[in-house]
Amino acid sequence: MILSVKPLGDTAVTVRLGDAIHPDVHRRVRGFCHHLEKNAPPGVVEWVPAYGSVTVFYRPHVIRYKELAKRLSDLAADLDRVRLPPARLVVLPTVYGGEWGPDLSFVAEHNGLTPEEVIRLHSGRDYLVYMMGFVPGFPYLGGMSRKIAAPRLERPRSRIPEGSVGIAGNQTGVYPLETPGGWRLIGRTPVRLYDPHREEPILLRMGDRLRFRPVGEEEYREIEEQVRRGTYLVEIRDCTEGEEA
Repeated sequence: MILSVKPLGDTAVTVRLGDAIHPDVHRRVRGFCHHLEKNAPPGVVEWVPAYGSVTVFYRPHVIRYKELAKRLSDLAADLDRVRLPPARLVVLPTVYGGEWGPDLSFVAEHNGLTPEEVIRLHSGRDYLVYMMGFVPGFPYLGGMSRKIAAPRLERPRSRIPEGSVGIAGNQTGVYPLETPGGWRLIGRTPVRLYDPHREEPILLRMGDRLRFRPVGEEEYREIEEQVRRGTYLVEIRDCTEGEEA
């Protein structure tokens, strides 16, 4: 299924595969990217997936727009035959509340819940990484319970600590770097989502499932020290069929 192929300037094409933020649309986006990995037309430089589209960058002196648009349309029409590799499950130890999650109480009160109920609801499900963006390593996650949705801050903070876990509207995310931000902070993970010194600097990938594992302050400090020394091994494994559903 393909909705449109349109030029984006003179060196890029946007292939729109859906209009909704939905796992089925995401599977098409992921399948199209997997297709490109195996069958990218000549002249294609890279591609950037989003919620319902993929933008493909190319060299116009190697392939013309019309030819590229046709070849991309053909690839998109063949998505039903793409066999995707298993998604990964990535587990992030997370301490909730206190100095690490100063907005946990607000999120609880806003929804008529206790902080403990917010933690249970937030950590009790796996989240789909729809795409990466904003800053290196920032995951756009889907699947959060609407019971813990909360509005953004009216005035964003000028400094959000690295690893902060936040909520904005019906989305949750993790700040991979110290940046300004307006999300409601409910916790923090000591795991580094972005490390330029790693072989793979960005920990998460589009299509991953992300799980938050609640930890106490003592375990958080222990893991933080292991991360600093470079000895901490992030829990990553292939999803089971039920976890991908």
